[in-house]
Amino acid sequence: MTTAEQPVVVLVHGAFAESASWNRVIQRLHGRGLTAVAAANPLRSVEGDAAYVRDVIAGIGRPVVLVGHSYGGMVITQVAAGNDAVQALVYVAAFAPEPGESALALTGRFEGSTLGGALVAYPVSSGGDEFRIAEDKFHHQFCADLDADEAALMAATQRPVTEQALAEGLTVSEPGWRTTPSWFVHGDSDLNIPATALRFMAERAGSRGTREIAGASHAVGASQPDAVAAAVLDAVGHVQG
Repeated sequence: MTTAEQPVVVLVHGAFAESASWNRVIQRLHGRGLTAVAAANPLRSVEGDAAYVRDVIAGIGRPVVLVGHSYGGMVITQVAAGNDAVQALVYVAAFAPEPGESALALTGRFEGSTLGGALVAYPVSSGGDEFRIAEDKFHHQFCADLDADEAALMAATQRPVTEQALAEGLTVSEPGWRTTPSWFVHGDSDLNIPATALRFMAERAGSRGTREIAGASHAVGASQPDAVAAAVLDAVGHVQG
């Protein structure tokens, strides 16, 4: 298959992360000759963020494998609905909602998340609050399996998320994972989204392959890039047939 025929991997970060959080995964995909683009997720609202990622995909003009981390799973599920350009989905410690389900609702349905106690909230001019993880809690909460220096950099470059984005349910009538094949990868020591929730969503979505990594944190793309890249490669392989 020529490069022009290969799907482009589009990676969508979640809350409290940013595009460079995919760097290690992208290095591995590039090493396999794939084109990968890390979209800058606005983290303002599910519908608005999805509209932006659709624009990114339209600008690429080729079929894509869409990868989402954390809240980014909300976005890719919305983007993939009725979008023929999206050939496969990969959920990386990510939400895979049903219509009407929000990130907050899905997290609250299962015990184990300690995210609420780590957040700092402040008002934004567009209305409501936005959240970031307190710097002194970021390492333990988000990326306990990375070293302290890297965690400090990630805390400083984190992208805050609005309350609206976390509280807004999926607005499409049919989630993307219902009609588009999906793969899942997550850690069993995730403190943002409990592993029980991640397992539930993978099973509900009919995951074609699920990797659960012992001891891995929520920042699994940074701490376990080989496993995340392997999940993406599985999806790409399926698309290429």
